[in-house]
Amino acid sequence: MTTRAAPSSAPSPWRDPVILLAVPAVIYLLVVYAYPLLWLLMKSFTGPSGLTIQPYISFMSDPFNWRVVGNTLRVAAWVTLFCFVIGYPAAFALARAGAVVQIVMLVSIILPLSIGAVVKAFAWQIVLRRDGVVSQLLVGLGIWDTPQRLLFTETGLVLGAANIFLPFMILPIYSVVKLIDPRLSEAGATLGATPLYSFTRVTLPLTLPGIVSGVAFVFSMSVSMFVIPSLLIGDRFQTLATLTGRSFLLMRNEQLGSTTAVILLTLAVAIVVGSTWLARRLGGST
Repeated sequence: MTTRAAPSSAPSPWRDPVILLAVPAVIYLLVVYAYPLLWLLMKSFTGPSGLTIQPYISFMSDPFNWRVVGNTLRVAAWVTLFCFVIGYPAAFALARAGAVVQIVMLVSIILPLSIGAVVKAFAWQIVLRRDGVVSQLLVGLGIWDTPQRLLFTETGLVLGAANIFLPFMILPIYSVVKLIDPRLSEAGATLGATPLYSFTRVTLPLTLPGIVSGVAFVFSMSVSMFVIPSLLIGDRFQTLATLTGRSFLLMRNEQLGSTTAVILLTLAVAIVVGSTWLARRLGGST
């Protein structure tokens, strides 16, 4: 007579001792990140009479605040575009380079990440002034007749921010390009495909996940940058990040600072979530 064994229930993942290794990190994130964000969220919806959406109504009804949002999105878009135009071919050059050249290029791209944004911004103050390298170069090329100052201008801000965020565009695209077989273009050429056709129908679709990731990284960081605009263009050009810092540090207006911080956080989260969904969709389709 055989006895039927009792069905064993599936082990709970929470009983896995390896999961316990993540507990300190989770507690740290909850205390350092989740709690301040929750405080900002509650502060932005709190008024003298309790919970209210009046801070958001007041923010949206002020034309100055709309200009601030426009400044934030416009600068972030230009920085992202500039990084993409430079970073896309650089990623291909990095992926197709020889071993020695590739190591040199990787070091050149990664090493600047060890330098703080404040140091880089101060360096760009020297580069962008009237007697700086950029002004002298444009005069030497005949584009400008006389040296001009790019410091404290929107163009100078875009150049400085793009230089700082460029590695975050190159590396995601490079990680995708290095997986593409370079013989695909040669195979297309043998079938009569022109280089432009091979690029638009084969190469570009295969690199779209890397492009989406790079654009998400650069755009989200450009939207939320605070130190770089403060040093390269000053207080007369306000973005959501600088307005948030000014509200807390100078005006002592915690409600306005909380409101702008929540709007900025919503933009950043929307960019990350949307890009993640798009990257997975493109990755599955390719």
